[in-house]
Amino acid sequence: MAIVIRDAEVITMDAATGSTPVTRSIRIEDGLIVEIGASVTLRDTDTVLNGRDRLVCPGFVNAHTHSWEYLAKGRYDNLPLELWMLYSYPILGAAPLPPDLVRLRSLLFAVESVRSGVTTLVDDVLETPSQDFAQLDAVFDAYDTVGVRANISGHVINRPFIDTVPYAAQWLPSEVAERVRSAPLLSAGEYLDFSAEAFRRYAGRAGGRLRYMLAPSGPQRCTDDLLAGATELALEHDAECHIHVLETKTQAVTGREFYGTTLVEHLRRIGALSANTTLAHGIWATDADIDTLAEYDVCVSHNPVSNLKLGSGIAPWRRYHDAGVTLGLGSDGCSSSDTPRLPEVIKAAALLHKVTGPGHESWPTADEVLRAATLGGARSARLHPDVGSLEVGKKADLLVYDLGTLAFTPRNRLDLQLVYSENGSSLRQVMIGGELVVEDGRVTTVDEDALLAELRERLPGIQAEQDRVERENTVFHEAFERMYRACAGEDVGVHRWSGDPARVAPGM
Repeated sequence: MAIVIRDAEVITMDAATGSTPVTRSIRIEDGLIVEIGASVTLRDTDTVLNGRDRLVCPGFVNAHTHSWEYLAKGRYDNLPLELWMLYSYPILGAAPLPPDLVRLRSLLFAVESVRSGVTTLVDDVLETPSQDFAQLDAVFDAYDTVGVRANISGHVINRPFIDTVPYAAQWLPSEVAERVRSAPLLSAGEYLDFSAEAFRRYAGRAGGRLRYMLAPSGPQRCTDDLLAGATELALEHDAECHIHVLETKTQAVTGREFYGTTLVEHLRRIGALSANTTLAHGIWATDADIDTLAEYDVCVSHNPVSNLKLGSGIAPWRRYHDAGVTLGLGSDGCSSSDTPRLPEVIKAAALLHKVTGPGHESWPTADEVLRAATLGGARSARLHPDVGSLEVGKKADLLVYDLGTLAFTPRNRLDLQLVYSENGSSLRQVMIGGELVVEDGRVTTVDEDALLAELRERLPGIQAEQDRVERENTVFHEAFERMYRACAGEDVGVHRWSGDPARVAPGM
């Protein structure tokens, strides 16, 4: 039995019509788009959906997020990344989350994501203090249940965290530094063996809807052999290799202090750049870095909301575009942006870069932003043959919006209204692989109320544990504060904050 959507306004994101709305019908069979045009085949056994007063577009790809942070939503403010991580990714004292709580966390994260129009997640999953297969199974099981498409990582840091930033260790009490450095860490071989087993374990999961990806945390947080090995293993499996690079000015200083060059150049030198590599953030990249990324066909996931909340800076949007670097859009984690909803990210990306200069001809266009939210994210996830646009042969991952809502009133340019006016409130249906996972704003695959009730019951214990761990990690705050301010005052050759460079480090 096929599903036919008749006579809808459609943003295909294909090469012919791009983000320009056109009136089309869509025929879906076995989870695939088999026809799209002014008219399509109709049979008596088809389920026909009336597309009049509806806008249909490809599902959004959240090209960088961390479901790990869902339980810390709304806990922190006015902390730059290096200080925020002390509490959201604690160095000391965290106990492993039990798999049943990982599953609950992942279910809620997926529900909120698909309800906002995200059909594909690039979920860089980190567990503190380390990840095991029981926890990773719980994420795969949750996403299988909800019906979302996802790349799911084994995230790894295999250097002591105090040695992943410059200067800070010298200002810590020696006993604290010794305790951190004595904690066990994975070797490159152990992580690559874990990942090889993950590829075997999850191969074909949910008909290929769920895939494992590699996620070495960053070039300053992982050893060179791990970074190069992860790049090679990703190529072997045509999987994504997802790395945090140049998110903050501190990381720009780190590259110079650790390697005598930029972090991008260091990755190039050790053989850790490829067409399967996605850099999360890439804010403090130099012009030479950007040219290198374009040469190696590396993608960048742009996370404007998180970058704003953590004060990380403004990524060079136009420079990336001019160089031909593929950009995706990500929400980042629910503790650094406090939401997995991509419509907020789409609008922020469209607006933020308009204030970086007066040349309005270089400001982001709606087409560029929607392309990043769909095709760009799909390319970074290595899923572009299957998702990201509405075309014959691609998976039926699509969104259906009600054009009778206030967000689309008056009905002018639907592409602009999708970017600037719609916040998810007009979304009526979400289809992933031809299956309706959201109907009339409700997820059809799980009992949302039961999930929320379970979390409410467990929340006092969760928050008590969070409070305890945060108190234990305040021991790092003063040293990391000094490090942050020292790095903020240094010259790294580029400036990515909106304020006067001479005034970006108050108190120095």
